[in-house]
Amino acid sequence: MAKPVYTVNALRILFVVLGCLMLGILIYTLSTNGSPFRRELFTPWMTATLVDFYINVIALAAWVAYKEPNWISGAIWIILLVCFGSIATCAYVVLQLFKISSQDPLQDPLYHVLLRHWNKNDVERHKTISFVVVARVFFSALGCMMLGTLICTIMIDGLPFRKELLTPWMEATLVDFYINVVAIAVWIAYKESSWVTALLWIVLLICFGSLTTCAFIVLQLAHLSSQDPLYLVLLNDHSSNPAIIKHDAF
Repeated sequence: MAKPVYTVNALRILFVVLGCLMLGILIYTLSTNGSPFRRELFTPWMTATLVDFYINVIALAAWVAYKEPNWISGAIWIILLVCFGSIATCAYVVLQLFKISSQDPLQDPLYHVLLRHWNKNDVERHKTISFVVVARVFFSALGCMMLGTLICTIMIDGLPFRKELLTPWMEATLVDFYINVVAIAVWIAYKESSWVTALLWIVLLICFGSLTTCAFIVLQLAHLSSQDPLYLVLLNDHSSNPAIIKHDAF
């Protein structure tokens, strides 16, 4: 019992610290470099970074939309994700972590963070289309879009490893991007049964960003049949056990 409690507390501290860090960086960059909505800031690599950033935001927003009990709260959180990036991500994750009560079975605390408690009106239980297939196509398309963006940017502007590209707003955007990467990396570490494969995926995530996010999601979706509920993609093999889900989903 102690280990899951320590895990929850460690994740709470981690995302509180990351959220405060990003908030401080945002305030500092605004005060020293003004608004980010200036045309000269939108270099080819800044544009590619924003595309990369927002594809990860889409993946996080899909989870938020699933988690929230109604479309109004879901829409509010998604708008916050779009506007405030990883600050909203950290706030949402911390909120979900604090919803874990002492009455919850803590053998798998991330199960309670990731999974929504279903009710009889949920679309997934009365589906007329395969959301698994839709998600496969959707994230495959996003991955292809990011790959195309990356190739085009390299052809137009060369490699990104140049000091002049690291403007204050580019640095702030990269911190924002990688805090969201931390959130996705926690999920990947939870999903993978082997720490070796988890580490490999996380390294790829750090190096290739949303390309890896999309590849990982599509690969996990490939393990599901078209008739499976889409939320199973969030869970690891143990937590995907039908008996566990049946016990906790209502």
